[in-house]
Amino acid sequence: MLNSIITIVISYLLGSISFSILFARWLRKIDIREHGSGNAGATNTLRVLGKGPAIAVFLLDIAKGSVAVWLGSWIGGGSDWVPVGCGLAAIAGHNWPIYFRFKGGKGIATTIGALAVWAFVPTLIAGIIAIIVITLTRFVSLGSMIFAIALPFLFYLFGLEAAYIWGALTVALLAVVRHKRNIVKLINGTENKLGGSKKGEPHDA
Repeated sequence: MLNSIITIVISYLLGSISFSILFARWLRKIDIREHGSGNAGATNTLRVLGKGPAIAVFLLDIAKGSVAVWLGSWIGGGSDWVPVGCGLAAIAGHNWPIYFRFKGGKGIATTIGALAVWAFVPTLIAGIIAIIVITLTRFVSLGSMIFAIALPFLFYLFGLEAAYIWGALTVALLAVVRHKRNIVKLINGTENKLGGSKKGEPHDA
C-alpha cells in the first residue's frame, strides 16, 4: 500500500515536469505562460517556439504519462487501480505542476500517453476521431475535448475493468473543466481555428 502511494506521488512529480515551460526558458528566456494563449502545452509551444520544440514537447508529455502508468503497473502488484492512479496523478501534475506555481497545461498529450498504456486500441480510436474533428473544423480544443469524452464510452464498449472506465471518466471531466474557456468561445463563435486569424485569445488543446 505504501509503495503504491509513493509511486502515485512520484507520478505526480513526473507529470509536473513542464517541458513547454522548460523549453521556452532554455530557448527564448521567456515564460511561455505569458505568451500566445498562456497555456503550457504543445499547441502553444508550436505558436511561440515553432515546430521542432512543439514536437519535442508533445512527445515528452506523452512519454511522462506512459512512464507513470508503467511504474504503477510494475509496483501495483496486479491491481488495476494503481496504474490508473499513477496516470491520473501524472495528468494532474501536468495541469497543476508543483514546480511552476501549479499553473500548467491542459493535459491532453499526457492523457494520450497514460491512456495508450491503459488501453491502446480504444485510445487510438478516440485519437482518430479527434483528428477527424480537428481536420474538419480546425478547432484543436474541440477535437481534444471529443477525444477525452469518447474515452469512457469506448472503454466501456471494449469491456475494460471498472478502474479504467472510472479513470477515463475522470479524464473526460478534467478535460471539460480545463477547456471551459474554450467552450464559451466555441459557443460564442470566437474560438480561433488552427492556422486561422485571431478573433480573440488564441486557443489551445
